[in-house]
Amino acid sequence: MSEISFDDFLKVDIRKGTVVKAEPFPEARKPAIKLWVDFGKEIGVKKTSAQITKHYTPESVLRKEVMAVVNFPPRQIGKFMSEVLVLGVPDGEDEVVLLTPDKHVPDGGRLY
Repeated sequence: MSEISFDDFLKVDIRKGTVVKAEPFPEARKPAIKLWVDFGKEIGVKKTSAQITKHYTPESVLRKEVMAVVNFPPRQIGKFMSEVLVLGVPDGEDEVVLLTPDKHVPDGGRLY
């Protein structure tokens, strides 16, 4: 893996948000959940699609605090426009486990 500079790292805007709405996404090619994530006053609520159905249901992610990249361009996923990339790490079976802060922090807080 190649090294990047700290300035390169700062170009990626990673923020904390809270899931305020979640729905199944049966039209997706791979099982997924549609998420609406509130990033606070500065950014607002953004939509995303997440392939997290092995560990989560729409009900279990509601009000969950998550970390996401908020400055990627929007991406069309079927008929759904994904505006942010929620971050996760694969478990031992390549299923996504969401990255979450271990203490409550305000929505919109930036990762440094």
